[in-house]
Amino acid sequence: MNLDDLHLVPIVLFVCVTFCITYVIRLLVDARIRLKMLESSSKELIESIVQREQHLRRMASLRWGIVLAAEALAFGAIQYAGWTTVTPGVVALLIGAFGFGSLIFFAVSRRLG
Repeated sequence: MNLDDLHLVPIVLFVCVTFCITYVIRLLVDARIRLKMLESSSKELIESIVQREQHLRRMASLRWGIVLAAEALAFGAIQYAGWTTVTPGVVALLIGAFGFGSLIFFAVSRRLG
């Protein structure tokens, strides 16, 4: 094991713990807000909120599906080209595939409303 690898562990651990704490706080705040809304809102408002959240989940699934498919095509192109080392061209292809997938999602989401 390299000495540089040992310095990377605390940094990665800090990032992971920070992300987990942030995510838990977000979940708790969202749950609290939903409980307050359920206590004080009408049935129609609650149904519209639930439908909106379902729509947002479907759109998130669509986005990541398109982006991951574009990334898979980029990895396939890298394999087909026979590139075996990380070069700026490989990185550019992967980042470009991510951007292209995001643009496709944007176009599809505008058509879906």
